[in-house]
Amino acid sequence: MSTEQGRGMTRRQALAATVAGAATIAGLSGIAVHDAEPVRAGTRRTGSRAPRLPVVFLPHGGGPWPFVELPFGSKTELDALATYLRSIRTLPNAAINAVLVISAHWEEPVPTVMSGAHPPMLYDYYGFPKEAYEITWPAPGHPHVAARVRQVLAAAGFETAANAERGFDHGTFVPLKLAYPNADVPTVQLSLKQGLDPAEHLAIGRALAPLRDEGVFIVGSGMTFHNLRAFGPQSQGVSEVFDRWLREACVLNQPARDEQLTKWLQAPAARTVHPREEHLLPLMVIAGAAGSDRGSVAYNGTLLDLRLSAYHFG
Repeated sequence: MSTEQGRGMTRRQALAATVAGAATIAGLSGIAVHDAEPVRAGTRRTGSRAPRLPVVFLPHGGGPWPFVELPFGSKTELDALATYLRSIRTLPNAAINAVLVISAHWEEPVPTVMSGAHPPMLYDYYGFPKEAYEITWPAPGHPHVAARVRQVLAAAGFETAANAERGFDHGTFVPLKLAYPNADVPTVQLSLKQGLDPAEHLAIGRALAPLRDEGVFIVGSGMTFHNLRAFGPQSQGVSEVFDRWLREACVLNQPARDEQLTKWLQAPAARTVHPREEHLLPLMVIAGAAGSDRGSVAYNGTLLDLRLSAYHFG
């Protein structure tokens, strides 16, 4: 670091810059580099010895709900979903270093990680009241975890990219604002890969699995029913039959689970429930990261009488 670069920097900023430089030089190949990074209170350093963290797939609801009142769903349905989403902060069995979210609302030609230190908000919806565009959730990013995500994906043969400007989309800020209202957990997003191949997303998840041992809480955010043109009680029957198939698939052992999820289009009513599968693909990433851990149905509720489910592994 030059003298000019060092002027006006605090000791903490200088240390962070030094660590960043060391990480670049080391090719991010050593956990010791991560351990040198300043860590905020209540979190742990990447690479510390601790129990393996679980992985989660959750439904994130609709648009800016529940931070803007919207005319859909019953109070009972919405309260149940909000209560579940608030509960996910209790799942990790150890202090976490960061949350890694795979959101249905981001697709790129290659898996792309959000690498900014202070991500902005991305209001990726339209037609809502003014207050929908005033929601804030100023969680910090975590550039070192973002770099580690790229490292494990590269080791598995994936080309990757980084985006330092992208903000938190509503697939991330809605559930995490409920779970972490103080925005005090470093958070990184990872995109889906265009083409939406289920086997490829299972493989992405398998590549991410080592992060579970490094204090990274991996969350997939989507919906188990996502047909906006058929959202309503008229689709109750098809939502029930597809969700039943999905619940049975996700609790199988790993080989059988992967086979079923890879062939999800053969499930009953698959294309009616998901005309486009971007809201289901985060589940494939989570199932891949789960490895041999069996899944459990953590939430099974409804929205406009349509069946929704959430899954925990580990």
